[in-house]
Amino acid sequence: MKYMLVIGPQRLKQAMIIGTSLLLAILLGYAERETITAFSTSDTAPHAIYKVDTKEKKIALTFDISWGETRAEPILNILKEKNVKATIFLSSAWSQRHPELVKRIKEDGHEIGSHGHKHDFYSKYSDEEIRRQIRLADSILTDLAGKKPTLIRMPNGDFDKRVLKIADSLGYSVIQWDTDSQDWTNPGKDVIIDNVLSKAHPGDIVLMHASDSSKETHLALPVIIDKLRAQGYALVTVSELITGTDVKSEEVH
Repeated sequence: MKYMLVIGPQRLKQAMIIGTSLLLAILLGYAERETITAFSTSDTAPHAIYKVDTKEKKIALTFDISWGETRAEPILNILKEKNVKATIFLSSAWSQRHPELVKRIKEDGHEIGSHGHKHDFYSKYSDEEIRRQIRLADSILTDLAGKKPTLIRMPNGDFDKRVLKIADSLGYSVIQWDTDSQDWTNPGKDVIIDNVLSKAHPGDIVLMHASDSSKETHLALPVIIDKLRAQGYALVTVSELITGTDVKSEEVH
C-alpha cells in the first residue's frame, strides 16, 4: 500500500517560509565569508588601522568635522583647557569655509588628518573619482594647514579594497576607530561618556565628532578626558599612537 503525504495550505505556507529563511541564511553566510574583515597584517596590501597592539596606556581621541558653524570651537576650547592634543579629520569643503578654525587647530598643536572633500560613500565611486576627491582634499588642506596630511578617515567610515589602495598610492594611511562614542546620535551626555569609558583600552582610537550634528560632545568631553587620565591613560595623537607599535588593521576583501 502506498501512502501519500498531504500537506494543508497552512502547513505548506509554514514550510515555504522556513525553506526561504534557511536559503537566506545560507546566502548571507556565504556573503559574509566573502566580505568579512579580519584583523591581519600578514600581507603587504593596504589596511585600515583601528587600534594598536600595546600594553601602554595610551589612547588617541579623534574628531571628524564635515559641516556646521557652532560645535568645533567649544571642543577646541576644552582640548586647550585640558592640554590635550587630538587628531582632527577635516573635510576640505568645511575647511575652505572656516580657514580661521583650521589655523587655530594647527596652532593649538592638533594633528590634522583628511576627511576627504565631498562627504559621501567613496566605495561607490569610480577609481578616478576616488582619486579626485582625495587629491582635492589634499591640495586644500595642505594649502590651509601648511603641511600635507598623511592620515585620512574616509567619510562615513566607508571604504573598500580599491579605496585603500588608492589612498595608499597617494601617501595616506586610512584610520578607523575601535571605540565609537556614538555622539552623533545625541543619546545624552552620560551615554556618550559610558560609550567611551566602558570600551576604552590601551592602543584605542576613539571616534567623536565636532560637526553641528553632535550637540552633546562638548558636554561629555571634559568628563571623558578627566576619567581616562584618572585611569592612567595618556592622550596622544594617532601618529604618536601608531609610531613604533604593532597596528591592528582590518583586511578588506
